[in-house]
Amino acid sequence: MENKNKHHRPKRLVIWALLAMLAAAFILRVANIENIPYGIYPDEAQNGVDAQIANKTGEYKLFYETNNGREGLFINIQALSIKFFGSTTFALKLPSIIFGTLTVLGVFLLTYELLQSYIAALLGAYFVTFSYWAINFSRIGFRAIMVPMILVFTFYFIFRGLRTKKIHDFIIAGLIYGLGVHTYIAFRVSPLVMIVLLAFLIITYKNFLAEYWKHIATFAIAMFVTAAPMLLDFFYFHPEHYVSRTSSISILNPDVNQGHILPLLAKTIGLSIQKYFAVGDFNMRHNYPPYPLLNPILGISFLIGFIYLIVKFFRLLTDRFKNKKRDKKLYIYALLLSWFFALLIPEFLAYEGNPHALRAIGTLPAVIIIAIYPFMWVINNYRSFGHSFRLFILSITSAVLLFIAISDTVKYFVFFANNPKQHEAFEGNLKEVSNYIRTLPLVREKFIVTGSMQRLTIDYLNLNMPGIFYMYPDEINSMTPQERENFTVIFTDPDWNRINMLRNKFQGIKFEEHRNNFNDTFYVLKY
Repeated sequence: MENKNKHHRPKRLVIWALLAMLAAAFILRVANIENIPYGIYPDEAQNGVDAQIANKTGEYKLFYETNNGREGLFINIQALSIKFFGSTTFALKLPSIIFGTLTVLGVFLLTYELLQSYIAALLGAYFVTFSYWAINFSRIGFRAIMVPMILVFTFYFIFRGLRTKKIHDFIIAGLIYGLGVHTYIAFRVSPLVMIVLLAFLIITYKNFLAEYWKHIATFAIAMFVTAAPMLLDFFYFHPEHYVSRTSSISILNPDVNQGHILPLLAKTIGLSIQKYFAVGDFNMRHNYPPYPLLNPILGISFLIGFIYLIVKFFRLLTDRFKNKKRDKKLYIYALLLSWFFALLIPEFLAYEGNPHALRAIGTLPAVIIIAIYPFMWVINNYRSFGHSFRLFILSITSAVLLFIAISDTVKYFVFFANNPKQHEAFEGNLKEVSNYIRTLPLVREKFIVTGSMQRLTIDYLNLNMPGIFYMYPDEINSMTPQERENFTVIFTDPDWNRINMLRNKFQGIKFEEHRNNFNDTFYVLKY
């Protein structure tokens, strides 16, 4: 009995450590979600408005055509959240919080299957838990956050199935993978990873197809079960849904590459790769510029691991064909490298906004796992070092892990949270307008002069508020309040010509400029 307890004690410690990380991950993704980031970006608000309409009509769509078109699964999940929690910031972002937290669990499970090490698995979970990149997108209501979770659990069940040879693992993997087509456009390149993985499984295993053909067929059938509704929508009922604005920003477009496609491709690939460890995405909604996506420790570790994997991959590939050696690490390296490069395609084939952390969100699990390899080299060689050097390594490792946790957490919750540019990036003045509207009497008419996308944030946060009328700037000449002194005009932008025109039209009306400490500004005319 004593030996049995000793055997299970390490596993219990791993479980407790994992649970602690999942709790930390959830807290980091939900803490002060109403105010960080400040506001709801119009693209998020469009999801919310579509979700509100779906709840009202009962029509939950496979594909929502507004805002250049978006797959419907994430929006429908947001609709469920809004139905329970109301039209709040929390309700809109809760699905992202959950999917971001589940990605931590998925990285733990997949890393263990790939490396057969609880230490490696815990490191992977730890890195995702405290990653600024992961935290950031887990706190924004974008459907892209589903892609890392879908991929990491798909490959976890595939690799568990390869180990156990259980059909049900491949069924679960297929069902999860099929859902990916309902998520984000970047997911569409993921079959390339599947093709590469299958090819290297065939190369590595003896008689792989003969042994696993039933498992492959089961995976494919399960995948089509969940993917079929969207595939039918894309390729039969509404082919126009499959086409998006990507063609207009693709470097394959002659208007974009100007006949110099190879130099442009080299440039975009370089920008895409270096963003992890050198200069990152300059969009404040995606990253904290100009810093890379990974903190300095993980950035260096990823670069070392990336080079290591490429070198080892080609050595093992040479051994396989030259010396007839079969090493299972070959298909693991093939998976990680193909995952990284394939899920970069949506980024480096687009010219607009590179480097682009959102388009590359699908690479997140692969990047984290690659970054684990240098840490594991140190851990695996730890006992071969002298006593004094082991103490030094232990001290450095502890400091490094503490730095990883603190650096990105402080970067997000202190520097990002208090940066006025963050408010500007998320159009925080729209939240200020929404808050102001709720202070006005219900019977007062409220004319809001703003753009088509900006009104979405105000509309989402003020569902069923009576007396709100949205106007484009060139429509204000037609403004006809029912009661001359019982209306308020709100401008989200400083359109001084039209503001002064209304002041001349409505003599005696008062002008107010509302500005908070972060320069979130709007302008009010009222009696």
